[in-house]
Amino acid sequence: MSTSLRFALRWLSYPLVFGGSAAFMVWALYAGVPYWPSTPLVAAVGLLAVAGLERIQPFREGWLEDHQDTLTDLVHMLVNLSVIQFTAEILARLGDAVPATVRLFPVESPLWVQLLLVAVVLDLSLYAMHRISHHVPWLWRFHMIHHSAERLYWMNGERRHPLHAMLMAGPGLVLLFASGAPSAVVATWFGILTVHLGFQHSNLDYRLGWLRHVIGVAEIHRWHHKRDFEDAQVVAADRKLTQ
Repeated sequence: MSTSLRFALRWLSYPLVFGGSAAFMVWALYAGVPYWPSTPLVAAVGLLAVAGLERIQPFREGWLEDHQDTLTDLVHMLVNLSVIQFTAEILARLGDAVPATVRLFPVESPLWVQLLLVAVVLDLSLYAMHRISHHVPWLWRFHMIHHSAERLYWMNGERRHPLHAMLMAGPGLVLLFASGAPSAVVATWFGILTVHLGFQHSNLDYRLGWLRHVIGVAEIHRWHHKRDFEDAQVVAADRKLTQ
């Protein structure tokens, strides 16, 4: 492969694939296209694009090989995405029962504002639950499944215990639907997040430059999964449980 093509794949993969997927989902939201099956299909295409790019320009060649984990990760992905979809659907229906007089979500705001607000609430919820899961022993026993992979590639983002998947997303979803957030806006952000998680755990040699300090991409996230270094959070949490 030519140097120029490698350079292009390294710097354009994320903005083109993730940006394109996100742009299409946002367009569908504005156009009133039903979430199902448009958003899941776009997310699936985005994930498959990441999987294909890994084969063209892998971060580590050895991670392209099956470590007897592909089927396991596939099952995790299908189950967890279904669990989150089911949880969101139930909470959305419960949210519909909340009296309009106590709903706080700004549904009259432009859709991009609503989507940004959903992103902030969900990401803060996911971040908080993730951080807590590295320090609370009983939560770590669920979360350690996510760190059990022997390699990182596009499907690892959904390697997690189904109960922990609900615990991670649950607080944010409860808050959003209790406040009257439209289910289509929440579903759109979950679709966008699904493609991002594919990139975040991918075996793809890509870069985002200084944006890696703002967006959780694979270049930084690989260190979070590293089990061979003393400063890795997973090592510290694991040691705490064995003392």
